[in-house]
Amino acid sequence: MFTKSVAWYDAVYSWKNYEREAHRLRLLMDQHARRPITTLLDVACGTGQHITHLKPHYTVEGLDLDLAMLNLARRRHPDVTFHQGDMRAFDLGRRFDAVTCLFASVAYCRSTVELAQTVGCMAKHVNPGGLVIVEPFLGPEQFKPGYLGAIFVDRPDLKIARIHTSSVSGQAAAILFHYLVGTPDGVEHFTERHEMTMFTRDEYLVALEAAGLRAARDDEGLMGRGLYIGVRPSPDAAGGRPVD
Repeated sequence: MFTKSVAWYDAVYSWKNYEREAHRLRLLMDQHARRPITTLLDVACGTGQHITHLKPHYTVEGLDLDLAMLNLARRRHPDVTFHQGDMRAFDLGRRFDAVTCLFASVAYCRSTVELAQTVGCMAKHVNPGGLVIVEPFLGPEQFKPGYLGAIFVDRPDLKIARIHTSSVSGQAAAILFHYLVGTPDGVEHFTERHEMTMFTRDEYLVALEAAGLRAARDDEGLMGRGLYIGVRPSPDAAGGRPVD
């Protein structure tokens, strides 16, 4: 997804308050979990920025499809285990107390079938009483076709202008990013096209429930987009049965 821009990813998203988001996430996990949260898997972990603020509190691991992203995460956290894998179909052979998928990464699923595969895979990696937490992309009613956005980075040795335009076809949003990157070695221009699915509230809840999770939504979430929380029932929960 960020094949061309991975070297500049952290600079472009330096506006994002990962520390505050991790704190908010911890509060929500304490509120919803039915077991102590001591282990956590961050799916689509990117360069490991959330993990920076989660690992003082949990034993964390990360998973991502992009090897370049993982290499950055591994350099940042040599003490953390990272796995290369597809969020739609991974098997680590163990379970965690919480599995997260943050910053709209789940929207790279291209259909409700792939959404269900991803949530189901996450659910299989969660202990009874534990949590699956999914941060959504914008919904169809929130996304503005033709929206023109820009992010600028102004450092002594790095200048970046990222400008994007967008289009919509059904529930698919296509975002075209134009990068202008300046370093002491010169100026480079390149583009990246990202296709993301604008799943509805009901589609997220259905995917969680189909995976055998008790689903809820926190309307504020980590950055105002909401958050979907699935609790895996414990064996002794009334009417509950662990996910196979």
